Amino acid sequence: MGIYVIKMPDIGEGVAEAELVEWSVKLGDPVREDEIVAAVMTDKATVEIPTPVNGTVTWLACDVGDQIAVGSELMHLDVEGEGNRSGASAAPPGRKPGDKRVSPSRPTGPQRAAAPQEDIRAPAPTPRIGDRPRAGLPSRDAYGRPIASPAVRKRARDAGIDLRRIAGSGPAGRITHADLDDYTASLEPEGTASFYTPVEGAEDIKVSGLRRRIAERMDAANRHIPHITIVEEVDVTELEGLRQRLNGEHAESRGKLTVLPFIMRAIVRAVSEQPAFNAHFLDEDNIIRRFDAVHVGIATQTPNGLMVPVVRNAEAMGLWDAAREIGRLAEASRGGSATRDELSGSTISITSLGPLGALATTPIINRPEVAIVGINKIATRPLWLDGEFKPRQVMNISCSFDHRVIDGWDAAVFVQKLKALLEAPAAMCGEG
Repeated sequence: MGIYVIKMPDIGEGVAEAELVEWSVKLGDPVREDEIVAAVMTDKATVEIPTPVNGTVTWLACDVGDQIAVGSELMHLDVEGEGNRSGASAAPPGRKPGDKRVSPSRPTGPQRAAAPQEDIRAPAPTPRIGDRPRAGLPSRDAYGRPIASPAVRKRARDAGIDLRRIAGSGPAGRITHADLDDYTASLEPEGTASFYTPVEGAEDIKVSGLRRRIAERMDAANRHIPHITIVEEVDVTELEGLRQRLNGEHAESRGKLTVLPFIMRAIVRAVSEQPAFNAHFLDEDNIIRRFDAVHVGIATQTPNGLMVPVVRNAEAMGLWDAAREIGRLAEASRGGSATRDELSGSTISITSLGPLGALATTPIINRPEVAIVGINKIATRPLWLDGEFKPRQVMNISCSFDHRVIDGWDAAVFVQKLKALLEAPAAMCGEG
């Protein structure tokens, strides 16, 4: 038997370290050649790391959420033959294969005590009246949540049930509807005990992976960019009528249109007259870089958090081309298959909460861009037209700008241009 050391690979673009976001294996697991053993995240993408050999896992370098440098040891495998490391022990000084995981970037020896790490997770929740003994805590996913389907999560949330109290009977500890039924039955009040009982305890959840990247980017945008936000009311009655007619005539052959392709066409037209809005402010170099091509970022909610896939060269797309590309990128982002190039390079962004949209929002700019267009929900409201109130389809748009680059007057002109284009969609689109 020999020891095979897998090191953190060079994943390009000058990246010196990455964050470990998932282990696909644990100590003692057998692995086969080309099997994915870990996933790491850079500023732009998540990269899966395979094993080049067959073997058994004997040592893992760090915990999920830790940073690991390119070229440092990631994991050790027991393999048939000599492996790629000589010596009786493959673990770092003072450690043996199979020891508790530890990040190699943390000091060892005289600089750090050799005592085992403390378990900093919150204590298990205090059992409530009626709780019955369980076989153990439920398994957790890469983000520390109990493993369960969306339907089970919704049912538990509606019933006020904490899934952390339930040990799942499904594959990999997944919590099923039957587990919820059993747990609910175990909570039947006995005697005078009330079903509604107070609970104690808290859970510490480490901010890691995509959530940490989102937090860092939002913090940087908020700290560096003085935002100015303008909210304007737009009468989209004509736009909704046109959209419905186009869908009625072409949905089967071309697919359905949402509001987003119309918003994208309006942005393309508006920035052609005001190119300062289709730009990056490289504040460290004190440079404003204006772009000829319009690459529109579409803020997209995924199971793991917010992503911004990019529709490239929106100026060259018609409504249905834009709709298909938006749909393709959204599906790739939610399925975790979006590439690094598809998630970077936007020059201006759109954000929308869809059917959950509010009356108004204050979007945060996707740095280093200088503008973002926020779409709010469409509602029927009375508008004063031709001497009387009439029911109209109305939508507010909330647009934020980098006030270091965009003056308030220019921002107002841009918003009014968007309003005018959206209220006269047929002339804007030129498609029938």
